[in-house]
This record gives sequence, structure tokens and C-alpha cells, in this order.
Amino acid sequence: MLRANLLLLLVAVICALSTVSANHRARKLVTEYEREQGRMRELDIEWGQLQIEQSTWANHGRIEQIARDRLGMRVPPPGQVVSLEAAR
Repeated sequence: MLRANLLLLLVAVICALSTVSANHRARKLVTEYEREQGRMRELDIEWGQLQIEQSTWANHGRIEQIARDRLGMRVPPPGQVVSLEAAR
């Protein structure tokens, strides 16, 4: 009888430790999940900012201004413009 009681006590202790361990792992995973959700929100904000920055840098007026000022480029006179069409 004593042996059976000790075995049942051992099983109960093992079950209790398993439950505590599972709860601890679950809490750690929830914490990690929340941290990653925050990181995802930060990356979404950064992505939006980068898209705004890209649209600013790619603005046609800005590119034309840089071409004139820094590169000395200009629009050719109408007589120098040649238009090509693909053969059909």
C-alpha cells in the first residue's frame, strides 16, 4: 500500500511540474508574440515612411531640376527631337 501511495504521489508531482512548465512556456511565448507584434507595427510605420521618401525622391519636378542644375541638361529644341515608331 505504501508503495502505491508513493507512486501516486510521484505521478502527482510530475503532473504538477509539467503543468507549471507548460504555463511558463506559454507565458514566454505570449510575451515573445507581443514583442514581435510591436516590431511588426514599427516596420509597417517605417515602410510607410520609406514609400513617402521614395515618392519624394522620384518626383518628376525634382529630377528635372537636378538635371538642369547639376548636370546642365536642357530640353532639346523641337527641330532636334526625332520620334521613332515601331514597325508593325
